[in-house]
Amino acid sequence: MNLMTLVMFGFVVVMIVVMQRQQKKQAEKAQEERSKLGKGDEIVTIGGMYATVDAVNLENNTVDLDVDGVYLTFELGAIKRVVKKAEAVEVIEEAVVTDAGEVEEAVVVEEVADKKE
Repeated sequence: MNLMTLVMFGFVVVMIVVMQRQQKKQAEKAQEERSKLGKGDEIVTIGGMYATVDAVNLENNTVDLDVDGVYLTFELGAIKRVVKKAEAVEVIEEAVVTDAGEVEEAVVVEEVADKKE
């Protein structure tokens, strides 16, 4: 073998290693994104369908999606990407005592922050 063949072989090996590392990072990022799915998140499936997450079952590795009132169950691997994360809200329940001694309950819902990353 001459020097040029060794250089070409070394270049191919380096390219394969770099591509594998990039693919592994992309797969880890996708898995992390899927594990953070929550109710209300808007997603796109690998088939191109836009839907809203209704429930996530990590034990069975499935997700229930709401597509304009039609509920479908998919595997988590079918989620291509998250379009928009659901907004986080904080529910505060307060008990208020009036002058007459009656207890009134008030529920206050506050938007905490948009969880979109």
